[in-house]
Amino acid sequence: MQRLETSTPKIIAEKGEGIGWLTFNQPEKRNAMSLEMWQGMGEVLEAFAADPEVRVVVMQGAGDRAFISGADISQFETHRNSAAASAEYNRIAGHARGLLATLDKPLIARIRGYCIGGGLAVALAADIRIASDDSQFGIPAAKLSIVYPFDGIKALSALVGPGNARKILFTGFRYPAAEALRMGLIEEVTTVEDLDATVLRHARAIAENAPLSIQGAKQTLRELAKDEAKRDLDRLKKLGAEAMDSRDYAEGRRAFMEKRKPVFTGQ
Repeated sequence: MQRLETSTPKIIAEKGEGIGWLTFNQPEKRNAMSLEMWQGMGEVLEAFAADPEVRVVVMQGAGDRAFISGADISQFETHRNSAAASAEYNRIAGHARGLLATLDKPLIARIRGYCIGGGLAVALAADIRIASDDSQFGIPAAKLSIVYPFDGIKALSALVGPGNARKILFTGFRYPAAEALRMGLIEEVTTVEDLDATVLRHARAIAENAPLSIQGAKQTLRELAKDEAKRDLDRLKKLGAEAMDSRDYAEGRRAFMEKRKPVFTGQ
């Protein structure tokens, strides 16, 4: 595993076997997101997006208590104590959230423990959410007189439906992993002991598959989420044509005929 340099020790970045690992590293505060963590996350996502060796990105929290427990409220007095300060905070955090939303590579959230508030918003940006059975989910914005951001509510409603979104947002309740799975908030629940193996099984499978195919599938799903009139079908046709003309498609055909595992390069 190769460790990458980051601007803050509260964000750890590593890569290996085609997988980029992004770790939120403030376990003493249950990985509550500080301003420097938003900044560091954005830098790491930019690096992973530009790195052809990284085929899939996994986000996780350090320790065993939380994925992200929300915002680091201890910083509010210094970084969110006025409209101007909040605007700067939101600019930095918004840039990182934008990178999460536009990352072309598959994104997995490995969740153990608390996944609350802004932490749930980060997890909602993932393509696949895999949680341990001791995890808890919730959005306590209504308990703090905070309006949850539009993109977060949109993503939440798309996953769980308007009714469950209202229940989550209006009550501020915390939900166990089993209930989160039932609502569609996460894709898979596993035991604490099996969490790492389950995440690795998914990440390695994605890293070994054809990048052009996965990119095309992810972009198609994005277009499906848009209003029909705003869908870029020409781009989808182009992605399909590029995949059919790629070396990887030829490699996939040869590997099938030769009854061996294909080796894809993304070209």
